[in-house]
Formats: sequence, C-alpha cells, structure tokens
Amino acid sequence: MKILIAGWFSYQEGHATAGDLLARDVACEWLDSIGFAYDIAVAPPFSGGIDWRFTDPRQYSHVLFVCGPFEKKCLELDFLKRFTDCRMIGLNLSMFEPLEKWNPFDVLIERDSSKDVNADIVFLSRQPLVPVVGICLVEHYDNALVDEANASIMNMVDSREMATVSIDTRLDCNSTSLRTPSEVESLIARMDVVITTRLHGTVLALKHGIPAIAIDPVAGGHKIKRQAELIGWPVVFTADALNNLSLQKALNYCLTTKAREKAKECHSRAADMVRNARDRFIGALTGSKEKLTSGEVSSAAEQ
Repeated sequence: MKILIAGWFSYQEGHATAGDLLARDVACEWLDSIGFAYDIAVAPPFSGGIDWRFTDPRQYSHVLFVCGPFEKKCLELDFLKRFTDCRMIGLNLSMFEPLEKWNPFDVLIERDSSKDVNADIVFLSRQPLVPVVGICLVEHYDNALVDEANASIMNMVDSREMATVSIDTRLDCNSTSLRTPSEVESLIARMDVVITTRLHGTVLALKHGIPAIAIDPVAGGHKIKRQAELIGWPVVFTADALNNLSLQKALNYCLTTKAREKAKECHSRAADMVRNARDRFIGALTGSKEKLTSGEVSSAAEQ
C-alpha cells in the first residue's frame, strides 16, 4: 500500500501557503506513525518530491489531497481524473460545493463543508522556531560604504534560516509603514536580534536588551563604533572589515542568553552616562540663571 500526498504545493500556480506545507507535514507524521509508505507531489519552487502529472497512478492505492480550498474547477478535476482508480482521501479541506451535490472523496475529513467543521490540523503541527531578526539599514551618505555593508548583511541572511523584518527609523518618509517613534521602538523591542548600520538601530536595540550586530558604514569606524566602544558593546564592525564567518559568529553569540545579559548591562551603563549628562545640562542652565539674576541685582544696587 502506497499513498500519494498532494496539495496546492503540487501546482506551480497553486499559491501554496505556509499552512499548506505545515498541514502536509502533519499528514506525513501521521502516515509515518502507522508505517505507510508515501510520495509527495510537488511543483516549483518546492522540491524533494515527484510530479503528479507524470507519475504512474497504478503504483498508488490511495491519494491524499491535504489542506486548502477544494472546488469543482479545472485544476482539481484534472487531478481527480488522473487518479480515478485510487481511493481518494480529502484532509483539512474547505469544500465550497455542498457535499450533497459534489463530494469526490471516498474519505473526507474536512476543515469545513456544508455538513461539518473541524479544527485545522495545523494546530498540531510542529516546527522549530527560527530567530526573528530586524534589519535596520541606513541610506547612502558621503564617505560611507553602504553597499558593501548591505551586501555582507544579505549574504549572512541568505546563509541560514531566519525571519527577517525590515525596520526603517526614518519618519519623514518611512519605507516600512512606521509612523511614530513608538512604532519604531516597539518593533525593535520585539526582535531576537537587530542587524543595523544605523546608530539608533543599535541604541534602541540595546536599550531594550536586544543584542545588535552593529555595522559602522564608515571605513575605520565613526559614530556607531565609538558609541559601542563607549558603552562596552562588543559586537561592532566596520564596513571595510566584514566577512561572513565573523558575522555568523556574531549572530550565534547574539542569540545567546549571555548576549542579552550583556546588552542589558550596556544599557544600564549608557543610562548612567546619560543621567550624568542630564545633570550637567540642568546644572549649566540653572547656573546661568543664577548668574544672570545676581548680575541684575548688582546692577540695580549700583544705580
């Protein structure tokens, strides 16, 4: 007994979603648990399976179509016609046609239909969660190696699985639909790591205990490097001295509890420095006021 697993991931024009693939994986787990052999029908951009259009239907006792809408349309009807001699199973499907009028399945465990509704099987899916990484990049400016820095960042991002979120800190014209400082900061604060060529990308990340891979786009380093060195944040690079191995090591470090503790420590150190600056600022203003007042009193006495 061998089963062919198909779904919208089996069609190049199928608009397959993450949910389709997760549901497929659940079905595979269930078949593995009872020792059933199966093939998976895939179409580009997905790989690792077979093309259902060219496989021999006689080698399958069952065909399982899993997840998504299933309607009485050309794609579905062509598929059903090819495997007409196989026992047909529908799993986690939304059946648009009333079942009293059309049900092409020998066994149907629908997600929803005219007769029943069931919990989506993706609730039982198991996938390892990947890091959520904020990418906060500066625009081009004079004497900055922005293109080189961006290329190195993209090479690192492409080399491993992660969920990236573009974060633009500019608010006069924001490319990521952020409108206020609170929106920018709230997004940064929810990242696992921030990779940034912006000074305030670094600052706002560390402020919330989020490790930052800070890249100063100026050769030799300028304001980002100096700020990181001042507060003791160790993960800082300059755009003229980047390599993928160093960035990968930096990312591995930034995903550790130790890095988060270090980020919090740097924030605490920086906050103390800023409080000192506040006292100096207030002292300078109140001191000027006292001098001005004293000067006015002396002038009045002399008159």
